[in-house]
Amino acid sequence: MLISKILLGALGLVCGIATAAGVVALVSSLGITPRMVGKSTTAKHILLYEDFIMAGAVIGTIFAVFNFGMFFLGTWFLILGGIFAGIFVGCLAAALAEVLQVWPILFRRTHLKYGLGLSMLCFSIGKAFGGLYYFFLLK
Repeated sequence: MLISKILLGALGLVCGIATAAGVVALVSSLGITPRMVGKSTTAKHILLYEDFIMAGAVIGTIFAVFNFGMFFLGTWFLILGGIFAGIFVGCLAAALAEVLQVWPILFRRTHLKYGLGLSMLCFSIGKAFGGLYYFFLLK
């Protein structure tokens, strides 16, 4: 019984390390940090960006595994954490779409010349409302 628990714990640790390595590789290959720094013109703080990304990954993992948020810090902390997680996922999706050249291909095939920013905003709002509809009404 003890051996099976040790093996299960080791397997969980190895799978967690592999997943974390995959996420870091994806974030690195998409170049999210350099793009954010380039858009915000804050290149002198690049090390701070990287430190915050790593701290967010570690703290997020601790809160996800041990469920500290609701018990010790309250509901408002969970709301704030959800907002930050949404911002991260949104930036990741936007970077992935940019790398895969989704928007130029879509706009070229639909012959859109004007209103590109408005189209992207409408896609984002639709995605947000679709997610809210799913989580609040269907789940």
